[in-house]
This record gives sequence, C-alpha cells and structure tokens, in this order.
Amino acid sequence: MASHTMAKIAPECLGCAISCGYKTVTLIFMPAEKADRIDRAIVAELQRDGRMANVDLAEAVSLSPSACLRRVKALEASGIISGYHAEVDRARAGLGLTVFIGLRVEGHSREVSLRVEQALLAIPAVVACYLISGADDFLIEVAIPDLSGYERLLLDQVLAIPGVVEARSTFIIRTVLDRGPVPLTHWR
Repeated sequence: MASHTMAKIAPECLGCAISCGYKTVTLIFMPAEKADRIDRAIVAELQRDGRMANVDLAEAVSLSPSACLRRVKALEASGIISGYHAEVDRARAGLGLTVFIGLRVEGHSREVSLRVEQALLAIPAVVACYLISGADDFLIEVAIPDLSGYERLLLDQVLAIPGVVEARSTFIIRTVLDRGPVPLTHWR
C-alpha cells in the first residue's frame, strides 16, 4: 500500500464512520421531511445551552412542553443530538497548552491502526483523535499544562507507540472558536 494511505482502510460502506477507538458506527439520520425548521430551532437552542429546561426550550421554539420533549427525544434517538457535556476552560483547569500533533505510522493496515488508536485512547491528555488522509495518518489534539508536559507526553507516550514514525506539532497561540455550533442552514 502506498505511503500515507491510512484513510483507505476505512469501511467501504455508506453511512459508516471510523474514529479513534476503532468503532464503526452506522449513522441514522432523520428523514429530510421530518427534520424541519422547528427541529433546527431546537438543536440551535440546545447548542447554545444544553442545560436549558424543556419548558424554556418549548417557549423559545413556540411549542408545548410535551411536543417539544417528544421532538428532543426523537432527535436524541436519531443520533442528531449525540449527548450533552460541560465546557471546561482549559487554562483555568491548569491545561494552558493545546497542541495538534500529526502522526505518521509505518505499515498501513487495520492492525496497525487499531494498535495506534488504542494506545492514543489510553493517553488522558489526548482530547480528540482523527484518522486522516494526506501527509499524516492521525491528527490528535492534546491539552497539557505546559511545554515540559508536552515534552514528556511526546517523548514518553506518543513516540513510544509502536508504529509511530513521525510526529509534527502545531502549538495553539490563542483559541478563536472551539466546538462552535454545527451549522444547520441546510435544514429547511
């Protein structure tokens, strides 16, 4: 297999996705005729405030609370709403350095990919991981306290993973937008 072709090992089926963790997930989308402007309004409101009370959400989208709750449950069941979480200020939590690291691996196969993914998932500082195409095979995002923490992470954990042959790092100077709302303008 040619160099830098890890993306070619992804499942060859429509509606599937591969991510670090080697989980193949079939995505179930709501039929286009059911995802309407009200669903878009619900998702937009919940992206702004995932802890919004159902009564307040219903009022914001001009529905009764019971109708709103049914729609939220349907959006959750379809996978469009995949979960809720708290946003943590990394700097205030003592994680003042964010680094994106592109990794190249040798031997492009499912076995190598699985081994690298499992090793990356075992590193607590890895907050996001992607199997990608291009010059690198994986792109990881790490949140660490400082530059010496980065050095330990890179030398003792990332480059110690069997099969990883190169790591290229990009240091974040300032975050302009992080996990912004997903655009829903294509929903009618």
